[in-house]
This record gives sequence, structure tokens and C-alpha cells, in this order.
Amino acid sequence: MDLKTQLNDSLKDAMKAGDATRKDTLRMALAAVKQAEVDKRVALDNPAILALLQKEIKNRREAIEEAKKAGRADLVSANEAEIAILEAFLPKAMSADELRALVQAAIAEAGAASVSDMGKVMKLVMPKIAGRAPGDAVSAMVKELLQ
Repeated sequence: MDLKTQLNDSLKDAMKAGDATRKDTLRMALAAVKQAEVDKRVALDNPAILALLQKEIKNRREAIEEAKKAGRADLVSANEAEIAILEAFLPKAMSADELRALVQAAIAEAGAASVSDMGKVMKLVMPKIAGRAPGDAVSAMVKELLQ
């Protein structure tokens, strides 16, 4: 079952259950998917929808940081709830050890020797993780292992 169908089915379930937070979060996610499809004039595939969900989660994390600075505990908890709902649609996260092994294999494959070869390594690693690790964590791991 594709991800868009899963989002729609979960929205229907949330509406039947009367779960307002889940319903609103899923509507927001589906609206973002629809907007991206209209902008690009193509139907999004699962990897593109995963990337969009990760972007929405990242936006929520940034909103949490701003809410903490402003002392708004209500907004922090609301954004954390939305993150939990959206993360349910992402694939299982990659552990640090798995990520390290994948990055080390990519470094060996690319023949990378210094931080200047970081782009080559990232090009090999990013398609393999497919949404299971945030890009900034991958970048930090690559940089750490190349130094």
C-alpha cells in the first residue's frame, strides 16, 4: 500500500474515532502532499512523500525550539504530538551503528580520504538510507569519519 493511501486511511480512522489532533495533523500532511503534487504537476511517489513528511517533522522540531524560547509549553506539547503522529509513517530509524557501518562502506567504495571528498560519500550514502536517518546526522557522521 502506498504512503498516500495510508495517510488517507489513517485520516478516515481518526475522523471516525474523533481524534482531533491526529485528524488535523494528517490533513496538514495530505495538504502538503497535494500542494507538492500541484507545484510539480506530477503524482508523488513514496520516497517523495517520505521526504515531505521528514520536512514537516523538521519544521515541527524547529517550532518546538522557538516555543521553548518563548516559554509556551502548550505549543511544545502540541508539536511533539504532531511529530509522534507523523513519525508513525516513516520507516524504522537507522541506529548509529548501522549508519556508521554504511558510511564506512561508502567511504571505502568512493576511496575518500579527506573532508573534501564528503560530497562523493554523501552521494553514495543518501539513496541507501531512504529516510531512515536525518541528513544532518549522516553529514556529521561522514565528516567525523573523514577527519
